[in-house]
Amino acid sequence: MTTIIPFDEGEANLDWIGLTDALAAGHGLPKAEISDGLLYRGEDTLLQRQAWIDGLGIGVKSATIFPGNPGRGVPMVNGAMTLFDDTQGTLAAVVDFHLVTKWKTAGDSLLAARRLARSDAREILIVGAGTVGHNLRAAYGAAFPRARFTVWNRTRARAEEMASRFDGMAVVEDLEEAVKAADIVTCATMSTDPVLRGEWLRPGQHVDLIGAYRPDMREADDTALQRARLFVDSFDTTLGHIGELKIPLEAGAIARSDVVADYYDLAAFARQSDDEITLFKNGGGAHLDLMTSRYILDRWQAS
Repeated sequence: MTTIIPFDEGEANLDWIGLTDALAAGHGLPKAEISDGLLYRGEDTLLQRQAWIDGLGIGVKSATIFPGNPGRGVPMVNGAMTLFDDTQGTLAAVVDFHLVTKWKTAGDSLLAARRLARSDAREILIVGAGTVGHNLRAAYGAAFPRARFTVWNRTRARAEEMASRFDGMAVVEDLEEAVKAADIVTCATMSTDPVLRGEWLRPGQHVDLIGAYRPDMREADDTALQRARLFVDSFDTTLGHIGELKIPLEAGAIARSDVVADYYDLAAFARQSDDEITLFKNGGGAHLDLMTSRYILDRWQAS
């Protein structure tokens, strides 16, 4: 019988540290085979991302993006995550799309931060007060429970609304000063032009970039990348596909050799000194959806 895991019931079994441990273990398995497919009807889109990891199984994440839906009172993005058994290919589970996306996205960044940020980090700045920003507050709070959180957003009202949901969280007005004061800066915006300037960074910081996902999008400028040791979750899904790295690589602002490692070389995810700046690009990927979904199913079955 196929297991169906809805959002609330599935989330009740999860914890952020456990997920990052599962992601690390998943990268110890054979490298994932991944592919994406897109279909269009006018402005409407079907995105299908699939991955196969030998020893873990097969995952297919289907997403529909219908821009007209909000006007009908329906969410713009919908979908489902299906898991197939690795041995027999049988359908093992259908997991809520939004549950997988939430935990995969924030967990991806948290795995890097647990290894690259200084353990004494106490000031965490979230740039962007959208859904992902809310999830980052929950994820980072699990690994850095004594940290003070601040949030900046282009529209202050949204930042104030987010801050009201979390005890002790403050809204900042001046982004430059907020970046200079932070030990960790995590960005989740929809910007195509950099909002984070390298001249604002100081020694010892960790920078986490999430928002850019298209070839024309980036959140940090060339100087930020040049001042930092660079890491990604996957070479295959970031270097030639996301503007954050694709644009400066093609312009010669950085070299391919400047990108130290992806998660298939987790041993390289370590600070060389307390003073260095580390920068991580979260690109997502179907293999991370699969690892996250498998963790969700394992926790469901254990409960």
